[in-house]
Amino acid sequence: MSDHESIAIIDSGVGGLTVAKEVMRQLPGESILYFGDNARCPYGSRTPEEIRAYSFQMIEFVSKFPIKALVIACNTATAVVLEEARRRLPLPVIGVIEPGARAAISVTKTDRIGVIGTETTIRTKAYEQAVKQLRPDSCVVGLACPAFVPLVETHCQHSEEAQKEVERTLEPLQGLELDTLILGCTHYPLLAPLIQKAVGSGVALISSAEETAREVSRLLGDVTNGLARGKERPADPPRHCFYTSGNALSFQRIAEEWLGFPVQVESRSLEKLYQS
Repeated sequence: MSDHESIAIIDSGVGGLTVAKEVMRQLPGESILYFGDNARCPYGSRTPEEIRAYSFQMIEFVSKFPIKALVIACNTATAVVLEEARRRLPLPVIGVIEPGARAAISVTKTDRIGVIGTETTIRTKAYEQAVKQLRPDSCVVGLACPAFVPLVETHCQHSEEAQKEVERTLEPLQGLELDTLILGCTHYPLLAPLIQKAVGSGVALISSAEETAREVSRLLGDVTNGLARGKERPADPPRHCFYTSGNALSFQRIAEEWLGFPVQVESRSLEKLYQS
């Protein structure tokens, strides 16, 4: 395997950067190839057919590069295409729902778990099913938060209006005695301070990013795969590449703020490359 094979991470927009950052932290020797479909974000209100078509366009794009694993860092896409992608691709494919469910189970003390996500993620009950497979007696409450992704994509997460919108959206969770809340969209960790303020300090927020990165590390380090470069930084540093179907400058501003280092971003229109 080439040292320059990358871990591909795809998302409906910038949300998957939360996963990319954690993969970089846990596997600093690995190169990241990121594609965010910002031009067609959010996915949560789209039909399953659209989500499938857009997801496989992203997969086709990143598959043109030398990659060793694929992370579907979009919860909505994970819910719709993960199993099909695993059947179709000859490499490890990791979603974010199963890792998020495992992380929630490891944290909750009362087995009363909330999930916030896009309309599609909540409608499919993917998190509820994943949690109950691990803890059948748990109580899982889902709430769709369609306003949250646009707040992040437009870089408005630091505004006073964003805090008000988060508080209004999460009001139905008040009084349910939840002790754990899964951020069931990879955009939502960028709103974590606002969400924590709205639900209170007694509720543990769960981002699937850390557990997803751990799953990537486990799969790449597995004896049968042997694909990982190791945690030590190699003499030849990793190469991180970022693509978006939307505005490259807007993506760059958010990426640099979240990742903490300069990045170069190229724009690619999947609609022009792959007519569905």
